[in-house]
Amino acid sequence: MRDSKTYQSVNAYFDAQPEATRKALSILKACILEAVPDAAELINYNIPAYALVKNGKREQQVMIAGYKKHVGFYPHPTTMEKFDRALSGYTKGKGSVQFPLDKPLPKDLIVRMVRYRRALLITGEGEVR
Repeated sequence: MRDSKTYQSVNAYFDAQPEATRKALSILKACILEAVPDAAELINYNIPAYALVKNGKREQQVMIAGYKKHVGFYPHPTTMEKFDRALSGYTKGKGSVQFPLDKPLPKDLIVRMVRYRRALLITGEGEVR
């Protein structure tokens, strides 16, 4: 659940969420770290972000956010395009997807999406031009 508070850490962000949101965010975080164990955790735009490459800037990160009825996952437009069909049952934006809190998270799909995004960054194909 978003508010006007400024978060200094991912733990502080998680702690400020309702239990169901916090649990879903923890699962999302675990999926990201399963895909990229050395991802650096930080706060960007006042939400949790994970740099997929060393010193990764915004376009080299995936982000997550908690809301009242869903969690948001922000993997980048290139990743959303690649997994568009697999995400057909979810509310999507150009670079984001909403996972409702009342359904299990598609953990394998999230891991595949993060691995895909990292692979694009490593090959240089995933940079914003």
